[in-house]
Amino acid sequence: MKALVTGASSGIGRDMARYLSSLGYDLVIVARRENLLEELKKDLKTNVEIEVLDVSKEENCKELFEKHKDIDLLINNAGFGLFGEFTEIDLDKEISLIDTNIKATHILTKLYAKSMKEKNKGKILNVASIAGFMTGPLMSAYYASKNYVVELSSGINEELKKAKSNVRISILCPGPVDTNFNNVAGVRFSVKSLSSEYVAKYAIDKTLKGKEIIIPGIGIKILYGLNKLSPRFISTELAYHTQKSKKK
Repeated sequence: MKALVTGASSGIGRDMARYLSSLGYDLVIVARRENLLEELKKDLKTNVEIEVLDVSKEENCKELFEKHKDIDLLINNAGFGLFGEFTEIDLDKEISLIDTNIKATHILTKLYAKSMKEKNKGKILNVASIAGFMTGPLMSAYYASKNYVVELSSGINEELKKAKSNVRISILCPGPVDTNFNNVAGVRFSVKSLSSEYVAKYAIDKTLKGKEIIIPGIGIKILYGLNKLSPRFISTELAYHTQKSKKK
């Protein structure tokens, strides 16, 4: 068994790699920071290959697939957020977010889903967020990117089911997690964050069982249910005030 994990140098991606190794998976770990990947490799018990690259670059995603086609589990975890007024956030940073959160996930999902479908085996775990079901003023680009991941993954999964394929796509949709995401995005959360170790293990276990929508934590499950029942204008207004309270 072999898994490929993007964004593996820290946070959820790192802890997913650790847990997968404990389950006996050989690994391809991908990130931009070589020193952190080397440190992680030392902790892992199985065979590990390191790929130091930026998945926001289209050619890197294609080269990654060509080099590592024989993968049983793909985890698209690389991503980040930005906080602030849409009219004030630097455009280049937003384009980088789109290239990482959307474009890289789309390309790798496309390439590996096609390959897996031909072999009639394999799983893909796309890391989204509970934000993927919501509108997110003050983090509009991030929320929109995770909406894209959720809807893309669900659509493909339905196509695979209709084709009677054994390939499945799962979508991880956590709330706040104790990672470096908050520092990069420039936010703080008023609610208690789940540990990345817990979220990583929960997500992998559910993915291996074939679950599509994976939401760790009872509080976030309740929020997900309430959001589905709330009129859009109310949920958007609440999201704005919630987002505003996160500002550091």
